[in-house]
Amino acid sequence: MILQANGRPAEAGGASADGSSLSAEARARLLGDTARQVRRSIVGMIDAAKAGHIGGDLSVTDILTTLYFSVLRIDPANPEWAERDRFILSKGHCAAALYSVLAQRGFIDPDLLQTFMKPLSVLNGHPNRRKVAGVEANTGPLGHGLPIGVGSAIASKLSGSGWRTFVVLGDGELQEGSNWEAAMAAGHRGLDNLVAIVDRNRLQQGARTEDTNRLDPLADKWTAFGWDTVEIDGHDYDALYEAFTAPHPGKPRCVIANTTKGKGVSFIEDRVEWHHKVPSPEQVVLALQELS
Repeated sequence: MILQANGRPAEAGGASADGSSLSAEARARLLGDTARQVRRSIVGMIDAAKAGHIGGDLSVTDILTTLYFSVLRIDPANPEWAERDRFILSKGHCAAALYSVLAQRGFIDPDLLQTFMKPLSVLNGHPNRRKVAGVEANTGPLGHGLPIGVGSAIASKLSGSGWRTFVVLGDGELQEGSNWEAAMAAGHRGLDNLVAIVDRNRLQQGARTEDTNRLDPLADKWTAFGWDTVEIDGHDYDALYEAFTAPHPGKPRCVIANTTKGKGVSFIEDRVEWHHKVPSPEQVVLALQELS
């Protein structure tokens, strides 16, 4: 079953705004079921492609599932709808998670997922807005998504529209200075239609973030730049929903979502080598068993 973005169980499709019509318990159950299918799909896509970024895909899955199935005001039948909310995956190397969610939500044909990263496939290793319905920005070079998101939020304000912009960033990505320029601009302008979500799994390519270039105290940094900042469990659907939907007048919101890289597959969880390692056929079977 697919959970429509207004919180009602339904076939994918139709614009909506929130999940208030569904009880928290029912919403969490349906989001969990959807996220499990997304994770299984990710494993299959990376197995077929023999490439990808499985650790980060699995850590961000619950964030993306919550956004697309209970928060974002979107219409898969009309992906260019002018009043849609905008979502930008700044950590674009985790495109497999985004593609899987877009397929579950009805933006793209699920059969396309098996072409991931194949020659001439529209599903590149990084998302391309000109090729894939539902993708708002080409991302891959780290540090670009939040600046684009700030521009998107400013555009909404200038046009008098009500749509919001959500940006997911990797925590290692925050070592790029362009993020902090964008954060400063958003705080200065009071962009309360902007939500930045940090996938805080504490691992990046090759090492832990705190061993590479220390980020903590991360929440204090965002707050100092004028953001309304919250820290949550990034795998708790209730906490994610509340953080994404709670009002934050006069300030942009930063949600630091503490996650586990490789979430859901025991031998991948919190292991640095799984940033872009590909599971063996035997490991694929084990992973799918754990996600069943």
